[in-house]
Amino acid sequence: MGFFDHLQKGGAFSLQAKKPQIRQVSRPRPASPSRPSSQVSNRAPPRTLAAEPQKKTRESVSRSVSGEREYPPSKRRLTPLRNRKRPTPEQRLSSDDDDGSDTDTSFEIRKRAKTGDSAEPDYERRLRSMKAFSGDETRSLPIVHAAEITSVQKPGKFKPAFGSTHERTGILLQYPSATPKERYELVAPRDKDDFHPLEDIQQVIESVSKAYIPEGELDEFNNDSTGIKRRLRRAVVRGSETEFRQSVKDYNTAIERLRRSGSIAKKLDATHQLSLSHVERILTQIYSRTVSPRVESLRQYENGTDNVYGELLPRFISDIFKKTRLKSNHVFVDLGSGVGNVVLQAALEIGCESWGCEMMQNACDLAELQQSEFRARCRLWGIAPGKTHLVRGDFLTEQSIIDVLKRADVVLINNQAFTPQLNNELINHFLDMKEGCQIVSLKSFVPVGHKIQSRNLNSPINLLAVQQEPYYTQSVSWTDIGGSYFIATKDSSRLKAFSESLT
Repeated sequence: MGFFDHLQKGGAFSLQAKKPQIRQVSRPRPASPSRPSSQVSNRAPPRTLAAEPQKKTRESVSRSVSGEREYPPSKRRLTPLRNRKRPTPEQRLSSDDDDGSDTDTSFEIRKRAKTGDSAEPDYERRLRSMKAFSGDETRSLPIVHAAEITSVQKPGKFKPAFGSTHERTGILLQYPSATPKERYELVAPRDKDDFHPLEDIQQVIESVSKAYIPEGELDEFNNDSTGIKRRLRRAVVRGSETEFRQSVKDYNTAIERLRRSGSIAKKLDATHQLSLSHVERILTQIYSRTVSPRVESLRQYENGTDNVYGELLPRFISDIFKKTRLKSNHVFVDLGSGVGNVVLQAALEIGCESWGCEMMQNACDLAELQQSEFRARCRLWGIAPGKTHLVRGDFLTEQSIIDVLKRADVVLINNQAFTPQLNNELINHFLDMKEGCQIVSLKSFVPVGHKIQSRNLNSPINLLAVQQEPYYTQSVSWTDIGGSYFIATKDSSRLKAFSESLT
């Protein structure tokens, strides 16, 4: 079971406080117009992150002049992970440093409204990977095969899928590119929430049929009685390994025929956007093969924080991409990128240059594993993503991050649990950002009602024009309740006009 699948089932990684905290509870207003719920997917989810509190460690904690607690750098910039348990829809927990002075802390329960599936078409993006369709079909890719999860990473956690008493038998699955097939084992998880090879095979075939097959060839896949997808489902229900194998064999033959004829390449060349479901399928595969088996290594980061916070889920991230009009020729930066989910999602879904910075060493290690699998698996799927850059260190001091912020188009900062001091330090970095750069955050950097005046003329926040946007259910990992996020655009025109009015 992948990271995103886990979140859809309501699972989450818990960051436990050192000691109980009294938290502000805001009662919601009536719900806004309903939206169909979607699932989850990217920097968010599941990756099956359910962990128990570990032994407490001692960290020095100081207080600022305002009385806020301040934590050492190793703790204060923890990338949001996730809560194990979510509050009921009747209430929302605010973070400890919410004082209500600079943001509206009352959130509504918002059901998801119907939205487009992904970002609007980008006609400047070349979606097809040329190497993936012209490479050596016998040359293996450095991917983590599904069979490695069931036979190496998690031995003993699987049983024969079709009730056979014989030894496990493998099966090969062809992807739409000119690359070797992926190896699977026909086994089923003993724990229903674990990785399920048969479901993964069916989901790959579903994604391929939607995104790569020309209209005139779809009946072979979609026919209600003889289609490959229907036969696969029937084989699983009947428990017939023979039928399942034959269906996969017929699928492999069809894909190889369509690829060699150029039909798949032609379909990709006429495509200028990836559906969110397709993006989530690829990211889930990557996560389940790299992070999920090693999620225990993240447990040590539970200690030493009094804040409850989590990650932004793929559907929410996709909405942010649309709202900011992120395009393939833009630069995206994620400050506090954790295991790299959003960085990879931006490079895959949008095709842009994508950067992330994280200081937790174990999270960085997992992010690098994801990045390596991401590059190989994108080629497996025949897709050309944007370039990804993952930087280890403090985003306030890493020179490469300081430099890329000067040319960034969209910057994401999940500052839900940042201290006021850290938020203030970040504001100083906005001075060097280019005009029009959009900074997306969970808490506004500009206090409500702020006005440019002579006494605050030198404040960096005078350069920001802020708009508040709603997010809906299944948008963040720590609660099912909707809320608000903020897009601050660097716009010096108001400050310039005010300055000129003084002369």
